[in-house]
Amino acid sequence: MMKYAPIENKIVSAKLAIATIKNGSRIFIGSGCGEPQHLIHTMVGDENINDIMVFQMLAFTLSDYFTDASFLQRFSVKLFFVTREMQQAAFEGKVDYIPTYLAQLPYFFKSRQIVIDTVLIQISPPDAFGIASLGVSVDVTLEAVKNAKTVIAQINPKMPRTHGDGFLHINDIDYLVPYEEELLFISQEAVDENIAERVAGYVKELIDDGSTLQVGYGHMPYTLLKYFYDKNDLGIHTLMISDSFIPLIKDGIITNKNKNFMTDRAVATFCMGSRTAYDYIDNNIQFFFGTADWVNNTATIGRNDNFISITSALEVDLTGQVCSDSVGRLFFSGTGDQTNFIRGATLSKGGLSIIALPSTAKNGTVSRIVANLSPGAGVATLRADVNFVVTEYGIAQLKGKSIQQRVIELCQIAHPDFREELIEAAKENHYIFSDQLPPLAEDLIFIEEYKTRLQLKNGKTMSIRPLLPSDEIAYRNFFYSLNENTVFLRFFHSITIFSRKMAQDHWANIDYRKIISLIGVVQNRGNKEIATIGTYAELDEKWAEVAFVVREDFQRMGIAKHIFKALEKM
Repeated sequence: MMKYAPIENKIVSAKLAIATIKNGSRIFIGSGCGEPQHLIHTMVGDENINDIMVFQMLAFTLSDYFTDASFLQRFSVKLFFVTREMQQAAFEGKVDYIPTYLAQLPYFFKSRQIVIDTVLIQISPPDAFGIASLGVSVDVTLEAVKNAKTVIAQINPKMPRTHGDGFLHINDIDYLVPYEEELLFISQEAVDENIAERVAGYVKELIDDGSTLQVGYGHMPYTLLKYFYDKNDLGIHTLMISDSFIPLIKDGIITNKNKNFMTDRAVATFCMGSRTAYDYIDNNIQFFFGTADWVNNTATIGRNDNFISITSALEVDLTGQVCSDSVGRLFFSGTGDQTNFIRGATLSKGGLSIIALPSTAKNGTVSRIVANLSPGAGVATLRADVNFVVTEYGIAQLKGKSIQQRVIELCQIAHPDFREELIEAAKENHYIFSDQLPPLAEDLIFIEEYKTRLQLKNGKTMSIRPLLPSDEIAYRNFFYSLNENTVFLRFFHSITIFSRKMAQDHWANIDYRKIISLIGVVQNRGNKEIATIGTYAELDEKWAEVAFVVREDFQRMGIAKHIFKALEKM
């Protein structure tokens, strides 16, 4: 059995432990809800401590002190992420924001690019072997502990003991400060539930049963989870566990049993929520809390088959650039590891990534889909990395698409009030042709009822949905895939060219209430192709014209009959 110094020899008061901090020290404080609040208050209250540089990933407690002039004279705060509580201080220039991927932070400590003199952490009570747990904050805290000259730990019985990488032996701790207090509770900001439900509806279209999810830091992604009850056997490999996951685990929606990597385990780096989450993860072998440089590493993420990254953004421009950490020059959050998870999804067999966000901000007065990012805004995720963008108005698929296609896809899911001006701005930027028509300036949620799925005799599944302006290129490809006889039977004369003007004329006549076209989309080697189209056009109050065309290799499979029944809803 390993020998260790008796715990009694290391127990001191917070005041005595903090007194060991020398002026000019560089301090790292445990992150998020793992903050040792008692140690922080004691440190700030010791007026003998001066010229202290504080590093922290997710800071909350220090926000209480930024109105105190003496605090600002004594402490310089460096943040790797700007929490809601720290935003005002960031706006006022009272904190220094360090943009970085969280997965890189452990390396900065290890390589001494960031030197740490003392760490202040919070741990669970050690067991009979002298082993304690970092609990809700493993993330970058473990590596900070390993590379600090002095380790001061607050022992808190309220801290859950979590499984994974976050175990520490008391031999590695210099001072132990027993102090029981409730962990920080992080409540989720209210979001518009009508918008969230609609966003969730579209997001779920992209998620198959058995997928492994990452849910990014933010109020919208976590709100979406409550609408996933029609999914089965989901897995988790994510940055943070919140209260939102617990009901889905308890009710058997999240089982982790279909994961090919870390099977039966929900993988994360930290936990923030309330006692609901803290009690559930306590000594629960279903969870594995790893370090950020492992959990958030693209290679690790890519080992999960069918991995789906769901994150959010503050703005997305018409080329697909994503800003998630600032509104213009004002920092609202942090770089985090959004890009790592998106790129990890690209490495995953069957993986994909989703940026989910409301279409507007400030009570509908500002579009989040923008012609150009706000002056000073940072690009958190490059346009080449973005796959799907989802708002309450639909899904934009950007991966592999040209700028012109991206503009149409994104304008289509922008709020109707902003679509026309976005198209005009895109013309000014020379992103699109000058004759491009804007998507209809109305909410087309009613066309969702026309979406169906059809199992075909050849084993493929066909998705039936309304034709949209963003389908222009796929629609033209469909036309040119047909043989001459099929085209003649559809149009009753020979057509050899399907021009942009013909496509534009088609969009100009669609109003979805009197004229609608339904397309059948099938998967072909990773690409989605149109294989059929059926059109309903109302002629007057009594008569309507209906026409179908099915690609030759999909004929005689009952497709036209299925689409005809769908068009009967008109």
